[in-house]
Amino acid sequence: METSAHPYWPRALALPGYVAGARPGWQCAGAVAAAAAALFALGWALGGTGGGAKGVAKRSPARRLVLGWFLVCAGIHGVLEGYFSLRHRELPADTGLLADVWKEYAKADSRYMTSDDFTVAMETVTAWAWGPLSFLTFLALLRQHPARYILQLVVSLGQLYGDILYFATEARAGWAHSDPHPFYFWGYFVGLNGLWVLVPALLMLDASRELARAQRGHDRPRHKAH
Repeated sequence: METSAHPYWPRALALPGYVAGARPGWQCAGAVAAAAAALFALGWALGGTGGGAKGVAKRSPARRLVLGWFLVCAGIHGVLEGYFSLRHRELPADTGLLADVWKEYAKADSRYMTSDDFTVAMETVTAWAWGPLSFLTFLALLRQHPARYILQLVVSLGQLYGDILYFATEARAGWAHSDPHPFYFWGYFVGLNGLWVLVPALLMLDASRELARAQRGHDRPRHKAH
């Protein structure tokens, strides 16, 4: 139902044509959590099969976690953020599950309801660059492709850079677009987005270590056979 009232901050924010979400927040959050858990479980399970590649050694639990992470990233970037990239102008009046998910998250950051220039640009890059590249990284890790750690480093750097800018631009705005309730600010805004600071930073370190080890092996003097 169309209404002039809305739950977003700042409270004076104008959202012409806004239509309230049809689903309660717990259903929206639950749907995303269930989809992410399914993708993560699939990545973990495939990581235990060797991906069908010959001669692939059994992966450690940490490597299987990374596979699950990149498959989750591919889904979230490609579907959720892809939807926002394409429908951000219509979002306040839009209906459907994905619209309701964004309307719920926007309680933590109302920039998603106003087609904020930075947010649209960042999410568009995330959806159409880091989404497909996350899936490519997943495949490269699964098949143990020689470029797997290069992809891991590039995607993780892009995610980390975008998330730092995301936090920084809102900090410069005085955190004005988030509901101050701890659930929305600390849970949604800081907690969820903080994952894309912590995990990519760790994966960058991991990829850098693996690439440095490969380079040391390449640089090691080779002894001619007699």
